[in-house]
Amino acid sequence: MILQALCEYYQRKAADSDSKIAPQGFEWKEIPFVVVINRNGKFLRLEDTREGEGNWKRAKPFLVPQAIQRSGSKSWQTSFLLWDHYGYVLGRPKEDTEQAKDRAQKQHQSWLKKLRQLPSELKESTSVGGVLKFYDDGQDKEVIKDALWEECLKIPGCNLTFRLEGEAEPVPCSEEVQKYVRSGISSDGTDTEDSEGTERIMRCLITGELGPAARLHTKTPISKDSKALVSFQKASGFDSYGKEQGFNAPVSIIAESAYTTALNTLLSKDSPNKLQVGDATAVFWSKKETQLEVMLPFFFDRIPPDNPDQDIQAVRSLYQGIEKGAFSDSTDTEFYVLGLSPNAARISVRFWHTGKVSEFAQRIKAHFDDFKIMRPPFEQRCALFYLLCDIAQQGKAENIPPNLAGEVMRAILEGQPYPAQILQQTVRRIRATQMVNSYRAAWLKAYLNRKYRMSQHPSLREITVALDKENKDIGYRLGRLFAALEKIQEGAQSGINATIRDRFYGAASTSPVAVFSQLLKLKNHHLAKQENPAFRVAHEKRLAEIFEPIKEFPPHLSMEQQAQFAIGYYHQRQDFFKKKNNGESTSKEA
Repeated sequence: MILQALCEYYQRKAADSDSKIAPQGFEWKEIPFVVVINRNGKFLRLEDTREGEGNWKRAKPFLVPQAIQRSGSKSWQTSFLLWDHYGYVLGRPKEDTEQAKDRAQKQHQSWLKKLRQLPSELKESTSVGGVLKFYDDGQDKEVIKDALWEECLKIPGCNLTFRLEGEAEPVPCSEEVQKYVRSGISSDGTDTEDSEGTERIMRCLITGELGPAARLHTKTPISKDSKALVSFQKASGFDSYGKEQGFNAPVSIIAESAYTTALNTLLSKDSPNKLQVGDATAVFWSKKETQLEVMLPFFFDRIPPDNPDQDIQAVRSLYQGIEKGAFSDSTDTEFYVLGLSPNAARISVRFWHTGKVSEFAQRIKAHFDDFKIMRPPFEQRCALFYLLCDIAQQGKAENIPPNLAGEVMRAILEGQPYPAQILQQTVRRIRATQMVNSYRAAWLKAYLNRKYRMSQHPSLREITVALDKENKDIGYRLGRLFAALEKIQEGAQSGINATIRDRFYGAASTSPVAVFSQLLKLKNHHLAKQENPAFRVAHEKRLAEIFEPIKEFPPHLSMEQQAQFAIGYYHQRQDFFKKKNNGESTSKEA
């Protein structure tokens, strides 16, 4: 299903004249250095295609013939067409060892052999002919004398190609080379032959058509390394009925090229269809162009600094689109979300979600509905990245617990309860920082409401957006009581640096019986210092209302009751600051 959907995406983008997806048999490849020669093959200079500063330098991408998958002890026998790393192009080793030097020479001989085996009409062309003259005249020895050669060596396995002086594009991008690749003559059987050298004609699992099957599938850059999505380790117990490696799950050369090109495009650096979800990378697409395809990153990923309110705008557009029926017209359009992460040998599929565009839109809206809570104006972030950072240690993305982001995204896209780790992580961060902000209160509200809703227990009351005076949960009531006692202290001791929250929040939210008797004594002391009788009366009435269902202080609060405590505390605090003297609201739903 995943490979089929990727093939469909490739066909969709290939049919779009404005799309930059690589056509069949090609790929976009960043090539840092280009060897510039004249038509007679004379070396002129090395050309640096990189742009940027320092570690942020990025090489220019070129549309070149697709790389052939190579692995094993004989991988040196496989070279790419008119581009490759300097071991193949110049015979220069990656390391200064005898073994590396010997390997580089073998790679170089394989490169030269492939060039000289090209059809005569291609070798006689101006571009490829110039490259052959470059080697015939020994000009490859001149490259290492160029001033930029040391820069090239700093890049391990730096890719190189050729360009004729006066031409805008490198040789692999020339019309005659691209025509040759499109004709299919360039296939040397490397990917379709088994260990006995026999080409396997098999029925493709994706297209259902007979054709040469790919033995090895193209690798995809998923992290600092590149790995294959589909692979079988040779002679390691994965062979069945005489089928080895990719022949165990036959995919034709054409389908393999289509799905790997689609996946590489989705995972490219500039892809708008990619987002980072904790330690996993997610890509998403639909059968045809949809509005959700554009909006999805703003719900989950970090927002570009040039438009800091993009997540808020995206959420607003989602609500308006659903209200106006913009997504109901797309009910027949399939939408896909694929979560990937690197593994030791291949890419791991972390999650795979499929459904209609309208279903995903409704589920994402349900997430934001559950997340609604009274918020101060300065806390308005909506994207999942920022919400998870807030409950991570030191507020840093690298401290988000492993797998948590992927599990939360799964819950959102499937409309399921949030993982229990959200409850535990949020409560721990509140205890550690003595701070209940809108994001943490919203996490707890969303978690509890989804759990209550799914359990369908009549005694469980959903938590409201703002203060709920009818909520009789003991944790919620004690949280409200703690906020009211803190407010009394602030009224009696103006300008204090620390309140009871800084000293007693952790104990009050876990072992109320050990703390609240002392806090109530402090309350009497604070009220006695207050000269304004209206202040005393108002707070005594509030305390009476909060105390009404409380029979006794419990010795301990469960984790869910601690969550209710935090929400009750937050709701009561926000209710204190809900209106200014002029009647304007200082908090709002978000």
